[in-house]
Amino acid sequence: MGLSVDADLAARRIAVIQEHMDTEVTQEFELTLATFDGHPLYEIVPTGQTFDGAEQVMAYYTLTRTAFPDQRHENARFHAAADSVIVEFDLLGTNLGEFYGLPPTGKAFRVPVIAVFFFTDDRITLERVYFDTASLLLQIGRPELLTAPR
Repeated sequence: MGLSVDADLAARRIAVIQEHMDTEVTQEFELTLATFDGHPLYEIVPTGQTFDGAEQVMAYYTLTRTAFPDQRHENARFHAAADSVIVEFDLLGTNLGEFYGLPPTGKAFRVPVIAVFFFTDDRITLERVYFDTASLLLQIGRPELLTAPR
């Protein structure tokens, strides 16, 4: 049995996510942070990284936009659930800046992503992101980053 989704609340949540995603692309990160409930939280599932609080999330934005200043989304599809919205999209970018201490390769990537946004009312409490990191690293010419220290 599925839980019913309030159509008005779902529409408000999707509008917040669209603002969140749009301001990530335009790098207006203060506006992106404002889409959270006051405490931004990201979980990047394939890497096991968690960015907890405004300072850590801003560091994540700086890292990713230094490496991929043209990072953007295409083909977003929204699926509303009772306590969350699941967004499928293509993530694109070009490695034009330093990435984990390595010089840019100038190579582009496109990977499918699923992001699950959890909410309290119409404010984001958590963004949990799933994507194929191996495909991204191979596309940008950084296979050496696939070998993690143990």
